[in-house]
Amino acid sequence: PVDGVAAQVTAIASPGKTRLLMDLFKLRIGFAIALTAAAGVAVTPGTAGTGAAVAVVLAVLVASAAAGAFNQFVEADLDRRMARTRARAFASGRFTPHGGWLALIGALAGGATIAAAWLANPMAAFYTFAGAFFYGVVYTVWLKRRTWMNIVVGGLAGSFAVLAGAAAVSPGAALGPLPLTFAWILFLWTPPHFWSLAIVCIDDYRSAGVPMLPVVAGTPRAARAVFAGTVLLVASSLLPLAFGMGPVYAVGAGAGGALFLRAAFVLARNPGRETALSSFRASLAQLTLLLAAAIADRLL
Repeated sequence: PVDGVAAQVTAIASPGKTRLLMDLFKLRIGFAIALTAAAGVAVTPGTAGTGAAVAVVLAVLVASAAAGAFNQFVEADLDRRMARTRARAFASGRFTPHGGWLALIGALAGGATIAAAWLANPMAAFYTFAGAFFYGVVYTVWLKRRTWMNIVVGGLAGSFAVLAGAAAVSPGAALGPLPLTFAWILFLWTPPHFWSLAIVCIDDYRSAGVPMLPVVAGTPRAARAVFAGTVLLVASSLLPLAFGMGPVYAVGAGAGGALFLRAAFVLARNPGRETALSSFRASLAQLTLLLAAAIADRLL
């Protein structure tokens, strides 16, 4: 495995592949997941050592990157059938899927887990690994091709990132009310976020035979599900105020929630690609505002 990892690193280190690698490891998603872990550190009562906190946030980033690459490795056949994804590294043939890739992915996930255990504690490592496992195995391998509930269960990946950050403060801290509430918020965020994108890409998912909710239930019902999920999400995003979050968080959560609610309402009233794209973008803005406000609230 060590030789396989070394050979793979050499093979992908050639010039001109930076953007391809960023897409392969889904680093934009990885940085969002890392921000989620940082929020978990920030909202957890107590004081985490700087080294432990940074180690866990970086471990979550690396584990997320490994899970993203594994997702593309496993789904190369699906990606080739969808216009949105057919240019990805494995789907396009620019990288050839083979055992060396699995060795590298395993080394990244294993190294991130070990680093979190060594520099923080075993519980932080467990949640770091669990997040990658739920996205890479539970969502990608077990559920995505089988049920429209795929993204509902797969959404636990983001929840585990919050808990990993909280555990960096202390091993049992992840079970406190604030970390669990934020984990619940992340769990609720994923379905309306992803179903909005699935409406935009419904033709892709239909042609690939992936049972995303819009494919199974139709666009109008999926749009109503997005709105219902957003209402529950925004209401839940106010729960941290009952556990000590302050006015900075209230402003960020309120502003982001209003943006997402408005876009989801428009989508439910007028289901279609453009309104779904607006809802998808609003979901990203909502999560960014909420997490940034949570961190800023604790720092200030």
